[in-house]
Amino acid sequence: MVAVEHEVADPLAELVSLLGRLPGIGERTATRLAYFVLTQDREYAGALASSLESLHDRVRRCASCGNFTSAERCRICTDPRRDASIIVAVADVADLWALERAHAVHGRYHVLGGTLSPLDGVGPQDITIDALVSRAHEPQVKELILALNATV
Repeated sequence: MVAVEHEVADPLAELVSLLGRLPGIGERTATRLAYFVLTQDREYAGALASSLESLHDRVRRCASCGNFTSAERCRICTDPRRDASIIVAVADVADLWALERAHAVHGRYHVLGGTLSPLDGVGPQDITIDALVSRAHEPQVKELILALNATV
């Protein structure tokens, strides 16, 4: 179990605290989610807990692009309708999912796993630049798009 920021004896407060750590979830939303889970039957709560507990055993990184998948390669990399001549490099999986929701890309992706940040000690060895360079040299690749935020 994940340790909460402060020790909590109340299981409801602990659930609210854990849900509140999710991105974009504040205390009010976390409280509503916790109450929702409590109003569902035990099977739902058990299925949710079981799914969360086994998540790291069932989900891995795509061998090609770095997206999350339950198979060796993700559905995007295995989709024959995707344009294999285009690789769109993104900093993380959240960026990939945002572009997918917007239907902005018809090519394939490469998740770098972050951006270079010498001040934070993140260098080329800490992200998947080498794998991106290898993929960019594949004969079918004609275009590499860097879909990254502007940073120092």
